[in-house]
Amino acid sequence: MRRRLLFYVPGYDPDSERRYRALFMREIRRYARNFGLPVPKIGRPIDSEDGLVQSWTVDACGGRTRTQYELLLWSDLVRRDMGKPYVVGACLNLWAVLNVAANGTLGRLYRASWKCGNVVLYPAVITALLLIVLLASGLAGHGVLGIGLGLPTWIALLIGCLAGAVGLRIVAPRLDRAFVWQLMHDCVFHWQHATGRRPDYRARIEAFAEHMLARIRAAEADEVLIVGHSTGGLTAAELAVLLLDKEPSLGRAGPTFSLLTLGSSLPVVAFQPGARDTRAAVAQLMTSTRLTWVDYQAPQDWMNFPGFNPGHDLPVGIPEAEMANPVIRSAKFTEIIDAQTYRSIRLRPFRMHFQFLMANDHAGVFDIFALTLGSQSLRDRVIGEEAGLLGALLEIPAGH
Repeated sequence: MRRRLLFYVPGYDPDSERRYRALFMREIRRYARNFGLPVPKIGRPIDSEDGLVQSWTVDACGGRTRTQYELLLWSDLVRRDMGKPYVVGACLNLWAVLNVAANGTLGRLYRASWKCGNVVLYPAVITALLLIVLLASGLAGHGVLGIGLGLPTWIALLIGCLAGAVGLRIVAPRLDRAFVWQLMHDCVFHWQHATGRRPDYRARIEAFAEHMLARIRAAEADEVLIVGHSTGGLTAAELAVLLLDKEPSLGRAGPTFSLLTLGSSLPVVAFQPGARDTRAAVAQLMTSTRLTWVDYQAPQDWMNFPGFNPGHDLPVGIPEAEMANPVIRSAKFTEIIDAQTYRSIRLRPFRMHFQFLMANDHAGVFDIFALTLGSQSLRDRVIGEEAGLLGALLEIPAGH
């Protein structure tokens, strides 16, 4: 691969336009330092006029492979969600959880990954605990002010509840750092998406598809690669289907067409009964020979579904012989992360979830920079892994 056009789709993140570029720069430098390699030449970021795309170039493999990196931004939609009052967000979250529990989705999620099931329930449980604290404050106010000082019951309860609300307001920033609100709205988003209640998101991926088509038609690339992490794995798959539908020549002539999903939360939507469009899109990708879809999973990651195979776990009705995708692989985090680092992050779900995007401590079959910036296409690298060839991005010397 001498020229690659890469579209990266972040997950449900309110700050991806700042967070991802900084993460990318930090980790590629750490990667070079870990393996004693020169840092690739990285161009300055350029923002599109509409603010939906941030792009830069990366010259890797001694300058022999140039990747045009395009970050597709939908964090403004996430910020709009998270800008709702806490009470509104909590009520929406509880309603979403009740719906996915009633329609059987929650049970399917737990059977696929009990860790991810716990992550889905986490904000609802915290919300319930906060409500209990608020009620307890009201009862405490009644005991102290009503019974102790003789104030009317309703006044004592009101003062107690107000005191509890003030306390919760003080605690709220710490809940932000524990990702309660982000996961709360993430759960709501997945439920709304599955039930067709996100026209803003649908409009955004249509806009992304038009931008991508224009870039593909203008670029002289050897590979077009779409990469999606977490919720972005679902978006990346949806975009791949749109491109296949809108550009009949894609994957038949010209550049190789590849899809890479990392720690994908696709099942959170696809398991829901109303997500027929999502399952149809997945089925289309599964039978398409116009692209290579590789899905990396990790049992150590609380926010993905290790072992999930859409052909076996979704009611898509596709015979085994007709399945061309996805190629499912384990990232094998325990092999590529230093033992001390692994011990420090194994109980930090968000940090482990982002390991998909971070530099290896040790060379291994999963190498985010080799997969996205290296001299092999995604398909060739995966076939190389199957043959025991663990080539890396910047031609890591033998012994590393």
